[in-house]
Amino acid sequence: MNAFRFRSRILPSLSAIILLSLTFTSCTSEKTQASPGGPRTIPVTVAQADRRDVPVIITAIGNVTPLQTVQVKSMVTAQIMKVHFSVGQDIQKGQLLFTLDPRSFEADLAKAQGQLARDKAAAANARTSRERFQALLKEGVVARQQYDEMESNSAQYDAAVQADNAAVESAKVSLQYTKIYSPIAGRAGDVLVHEGNLIKANDVAMVVINQISPIYADFSLPEKYLADVKKYLSSGTLKVIATLPDSSSPLAQGKVAFIDNAVDRATGTINMKAEFTNQQRSLWPGQFVNINLQLTTEKNATVVPTQAVQNGQQGSFVFVVKADKTVESRNVDLGPTNDGIVVIHKGVEAGETVVTDGQVRIVPGSTVDWKSGEAPRQGKQS
Repeated sequence: MNAFRFRSRILPSLSAIILLSLTFTSCTSEKTQASPGGPRTIPVTVAQADRRDVPVIITAIGNVTPLQTVQVKSMVTAQIMKVHFSVGQDIQKGQLLFTLDPRSFEADLAKAQGQLARDKAAAANARTSRERFQALLKEGVVARQQYDEMESNSAQYDAAVQADNAAVESAKVSLQYTKIYSPIAGRAGDVLVHEGNLIKANDVAMVVINQISPIYADFSLPEKYLADVKKYLSSGTLKVIATLPDSSSPLAQGKVAFIDNAVDRATGTINMKAEFTNQQRSLWPGQFVNINLQLTTEKNATVVPTQAVQNGQQGSFVFVVKADKTVESRNVDLGPTNDGIVVIHKGVEAGETVVTDGQVRIVPGSTVDWKSGEAPRQGKQS
């Protein structure tokens, strides 16, 4: 009985507490949803849609490669007498690089020239004997067989003279190989052999020379861009800008110089080359760069900051702020993106205000506001 009375006293008290709690929550909710001046405003960041010319750019990763690479090797076996350049030196085409010991080749040339002189004298004597026997044959003094032997000897000596001439030319060429000249203009790498070393014919590279001005950058694009690249390339050159991976500042400007003749089946990409004059030596062989290939320019396009674009079930959309500071959601057709802005082909007009930050807190019909006196922020200039 006492327990029952105790519970009866507690229940009214609990009911009162619950009622007060619900009343407080209701009041708080009403204050949150409304303000003395009307519906609650949500702070957002906004920008104004603008019109400008926007480059249509495809980005890829490129690898810088020299226009030409030459591994300089010796054509003869000899000792290196002199190295005529320094490590990392700029080399001109035809510049003397190495001098090899020429003495054995000079001796071979002298030997070949002596053999030639001897055979020339023998050939002259054989021709004289053939002519003499030819006259005696007509007079019937000598037999036909003797004349044939003289004619054969003369022909053999003439052939020996031809062989000697070839041997002399070969010895001259070998002697010329003792002076090694650069076949291209470029920059020398490390000197791989030194004075006093014995170098064998066509054995190891003595130095590697890379032509770095002009220079190439190899890159690949997905197959889907091939038609556009061919289309715009047929009407003129395609500009390419190279930048460092961690920077957006232009490093060098060039043009598309080569499109491969087949799509790589394994990767579905097409290999291309961009050529840069590289007068300032800003690009270096083996370097990785970002390649920005500009196909064309969209003139007077409507643009908004990329932060304004949201993705939903119906596709891309933006929140547009109306004159009464309420927002509406609009589906948009997007164009190319470049340097923080995106082209809007349909859905937003230039001059309209779009929300760039705070979209997660608003729904269509929400009232928004931004800092007092703050003009809508423009998209980043391209």
